[in-house]
Amino acid sequence: MQRDIAIIGGGIGGCLAALTAAKLGNKVVLTEETDWIGGQLTSQAVPPDEHPWIEHFGCSKTYRQYRNRVRDYYKKNYPLKEAGLRNERLNPGNAWVSRLAHEPKIALTILYEMLQPYLSNGRIELLLNHKPVRVEVDGDEVKKVVVQDFYTKQEKVIETAYFLDATELGDVLPLAGIEYVVGAESREDTGEPNALPETIPQDIQSITHVFALEYVEGGDFTIAKPDMYDFWRDYQAPFLSHMQLSEFIPQAHNGESKKMPFFTERDSLGMWEYRRIIDKTQFEDGFFDGDLSLINWPQNDYWLGSIIDVSDANKQKHLEEARQLSLSTLYWLQTEAPRPYGVKGYPGFKLRPDVVGTKDGLAMHPYIRESRRIKAAHTVTEKDINADLRGQEGVRKLEDSVGVGAYRIDLHPTTEKNRLFYAKSYPFEIPLGSLVPVRVKNLIPACKNIGTTQLTNGCFRVHPVEWNIGEAAGALAAFSLKHHVKPQDVHKSKEMTKELQDILIDLGVEIHWPEVHAF
Repeated sequence: MQRDIAIIGGGIGGCLAALTAAKLGNKVVLTEETDWIGGQLTSQAVPPDEHPWIEHFGCSKTYRQYRNRVRDYYKKNYPLKEAGLRNERLNPGNAWVSRLAHEPKIALTILYEMLQPYLSNGRIELLLNHKPVRVEVDGDEVKKVVVQDFYTKQEKVIETAYFLDATELGDVLPLAGIEYVVGAESREDTGEPNALPETIPQDIQSITHVFALEYVEGGDFTIAKPDMYDFWRDYQAPFLSHMQLSEFIPQAHNGESKKMPFFTERDSLGMWEYRRIIDKTQFEDGFFDGDLSLINWPQNDYWLGSIIDVSDANKQKHLEEARQLSLSTLYWLQTEAPRPYGVKGYPGFKLRPDVVGTKDGLAMHPYIRESRRIKAAHTVTEKDINADLRGQEGVRKLEDSVGVGAYRIDLHPTTEKNRLFYAKSYPFEIPLGSLVPVRVKNLIPACKNIGTTQLTNGCFRVHPVEWNIGEAAGALAAFSLKHHVKPQDVHKSKEMTKELQDILIDLGVEIHWPEVHAF
């Protein structure tokens, strides 16, 4: 098939790269390995993780449009009470970790609304349930990517001038022999004070298989006992002082055990409301039988092995064990979780497969926190972001910025060293150089696979940042194609970098932060 740009991976970054390239007049083919585009927002079932200024600034125009459309959708189509209808900052789930916790299917609907004009005019061709299996390379250029239909096993050969890797794990990189890093780098590798003393490629952040629950007080929706329940009920990680299935969680900054109630109490926020996507009290009485929440808790973080650069058998083993952990978490909640007055279990927790579009109620795809990361012209290190290291320097201003983001450095337990790491951060700017590979001329990373370290990846993996990365990658490919230059040429030229920045600004991308503090 003949297209200008191929985007392999239909998560947040892939969708925005496709939308941006299509807006700029290019014909794009976008592939996605699951039934749903949208990645973290949809198939992984993770409501947006955002920074404290998101309602005012610090994101692109299209991301703000997305947020507004979500709120408008609920106001137009759901029987909200008057307070919700009047609330300009409506949070459908009143979650305490997200200012806009909403249903994955609503995210899917809005993303399709945004892409639909270019699906209609043919500038975007979408191939669902297609995964890359082979890549043909000639020297420093990718010539073809072969994708395979998940169901029919038929293959399609994609030939384009530019390829963007927007897969969740950076899957195109090894297939094409492109230089990348994975896992933990050493201090010698990155110069980061908080990096490990040695390089450990298999030391990767935990994955989580999110699932959707409704809570109906008085109901009994207990599932069959999962095959690995006995293992997970008795499992205690060697680096934690509490059992995996318990009412305790590790504190992010030091790993010490902290008791968390399942439901919010007077002096403590609850796990249930953490990523709650429907707060039934905001809607007409009786419309929802119970609240809905997406369970992405420390209890179902899986760190017993990596799914990157391992054998297919090991990958499938770890994916299945992660699924079993999530099902075991649910079964424990339903049958053994402590309640007041000596009662055990909340049988009113009900799996909601329809919410995540699957038969079993688990998300289509595990939540991926860490990907292969391309070796880039500019690798972002913690010295660019970590507030303790930057001191009074504040936000690092970049001449080649192609967007902005903000999040704390936040590593979940890793698979080899079981390391947690947490640090306050300054908001950051996304360097063009982090999207430019050191060698290959026509492949651009378009999500969490850009030039970051394991530490800074903990900031760049969140929703609005991946959104912005996708827009920048789509614009960079379109600019390079139009001017018959390579991304490396754009990065080396101040004039061309400025032209690209002007295009992004016209598209509504913020490229610099005002003076803001760390958080």
